[in-house]
Amino acid sequence: MSGQHDKTSVAAISILASGGMAVAKFVVGIAIGSLALISEALHSSIDLVATIITWAVVRISDKPADHEHHYGHGKLESISALGVTALLYVLAGGILVQSYSHLREGTPPPTISAVPFVVLVVDIVVNLWRARALHRAARETRSEALAADALHFASDVMGSCAVIVGLILAAFGFWWGDAAAAAVVAVMIAALGLRMASSTVQTLVDRAPEGALEKATAAIRGVPGVIDVERLRVRMVGATTFIDSIVNVPRTYPIDRVEEIKRNAQAAVSKTFGDADLAFTAVPVVRDNETVRDRIMVIAHNSGLAIHHVTVHDLVAKLIVGIDLEVNADMQLEAAHDVANTLEQNIQEEFGADVEVDVHIEPLEPELPFGVDAAPERVQTIAAALTEYAAGGEIHDIHNVRVRDTEGGEIVNFHCRAMPSMTVIKVHEQVDAIERRLRRAFPSVKRVISHAEPPRA
Repeated sequence: MSGQHDKTSVAAISILASGGMAVAKFVVGIAIGSLALISEALHSSIDLVATIITWAVVRISDKPADHEHHYGHGKLESISALGVTALLYVLAGGILVQSYSHLREGTPPPTISAVPFVVLVVDIVVNLWRARALHRAARETRSEALAADALHFASDVMGSCAVIVGLILAAFGFWWGDAAAAAVVAVMIAALGLRMASSTVQTLVDRAPEGALEKATAAIRGVPGVIDVERLRVRMVGATTFIDSIVNVPRTYPIDRVEEIKRNAQAAVSKTFGDADLAFTAVPVVRDNETVRDRIMVIAHNSGLAIHHVTVHDLVAKLIVGIDLEVNADMQLEAAHDVANTLEQNIQEEFGADVEVDVHIEPLEPELPFGVDAAPERVQTIAAALTEYAAGGEIHDIHNVRVRDTEGGEIVNFHCRAMPSMTVIKVHEQVDAIERRLRRAFPSVKRVISHAEPPRA
């Protein structure tokens, strides 16, 4: 919001300056009969029109995108700059025609006094100040309209200098000096229009800013999780850099991880370009370091199957795969067997027909119904039993025991401790033995969930 305020403030001040200097040069030019000074006044008048257009446009161009303008209103600045360019060419043509007429017919030189020189010096000082202020505001807000305005006033300085030279030539008796200076002003205006038109047209045809493609690609590639940037397009709309990207990410990543990569990529391009809008399309690809287990998990995930305990044995001549497949407990065996067969075929298509696949079918653990905490006495009983079963082994300090009653049975959660040097498989075996004893002693226990941790420091 402050950026828009800066742009409109600078543009408004520029309107007053343009109007005042245009009137002063025009009145003095008519009074002394100087075509060059009148031409420069007309140039300033065009600048006044351009500045009014700029002041109006920058108030609209910063409006956010809406349901009709999905990329915002920034292109209005380019359109306004193109319109001002057209006015400059009309003015340059008119001045050239008039100066040629004066040179051919030999019109009398203008009346020379100190007044036009004072007006022109003041005009140069004002234009230098305006050009600097507008250029600074254009750089800070990335406004194409303000940049065009700054270029106008920088060219006005050169035009005023040409008029001064023409008046000096006239003062020394060179009658053609004033008309020649007017022609120089016209050429400067035409050159300015050509420069503006080139920049504006490039923006309107969505030409990528110089170096933007390389910068955006480097920023996105630097995001952890990005394998490569497959395609990238950049264009400017007003002060906003719009980036369309197709990015390769590992196919083993879950959706939330890919979303995190997208957020980090947006932050990276915003840091590089400031006001940036990133369209991020993630394409899952196979990484070189994918394991056989990773690839099998992807196959199952793509088929919507729940698998676990995937074991892979490479016997050099043959690959042996074992999988636990979870299916609905109410599914008939024939249907479950078809699901398992399809999974096996998909794995063989991936690794070759000679791969040996064994699928163990087991019931999918259902989501248990709503439960309530068991009575404290029941919790104490379960905790005492767990402590008893752990006695004498390497699992100790049974604590944080919780018991919930559900329609499907009791759910028991507990924590325990083991020596930090124990391997995971050894801890699992001993904890699993405790859980089995608990379920045998308490048939109402549906599930036991344990959490092993090292001793406290």
